[in-house]
Amino acid sequence: MTQTPEDPDDIAFHRLWGEWDALDPAGAKAFMADYPGEWWVVGGWAIEAFTHVPRRHDDIDLVIWRRDLALFQEMVGDRHHLWGAGSGMIRPLNDDWPELHPEAGQLWLRDHAGAPWFLDCILAEDRDGLWVSRRDEEHVVPLEDVTWVAGDGVRYMRPEVVLHHKARLDRPKDDADLATAWPLLDDAAREWLRGAVRKTHPDHPWLDGVLAAG
Repeated sequence: MTQTPEDPDDIAFHRLWGEWDALDPAGAKAFMADYPGEWWVVGGWAIEAFTHVPRRHDDIDLVIWRRDLALFQEMVGDRHHLWGAGSGMIRPLNDDWPELHPEAGQLWLRDHAGAPWFLDCILAEDRDGLWVSRRDEEHVVPLEDVTWVAGDGVRYMRPEVVLHHKARLDRPKDDADLATAWPLLDDAAREWLRGAVRKTHPDHPWLDGVLAAG
């Protein structure tokens, strides 16, 4: 069933780019079953996996290494249409357009022009095989340091790292994710998140709100 967004910005987005009927983590796991590279889930699904508190999801953010793009293309084959997305532009990734457009940091997948998008695949950069934060280029660590594998067998981004990523967006749903996850974080995760937000967003309202507690 196609998902209808509630946020005005999301509604405008869907009107411009088309409808979404996104996979859930179980669907993503099945879709990626034959993929030989590393992949993980970020965003709201990662928060829900940690908190076990259900929330609304308009899509799923699945991440692969940019260096493994060819592996992903081989796995997808001609079953679905791949588009490069980023900076307000989308372009097919096919025989006519064999390279991603220069601003593309994501891949969108759908079956055909009349079908909804079902997967948003983010392309992660690495530095000598290490994960590099999109929010702080000095945060360079092994992938295992910023992810965990849940009981469903899916690898998720750690909640404090997801929340640091969400801090720049400052949307009501991000505030809700913080409020839900914060009481469940251990002291080390809380301290890391405070420091990361203070470094990248020194005037962020979270610093005088939820992050000031505990």
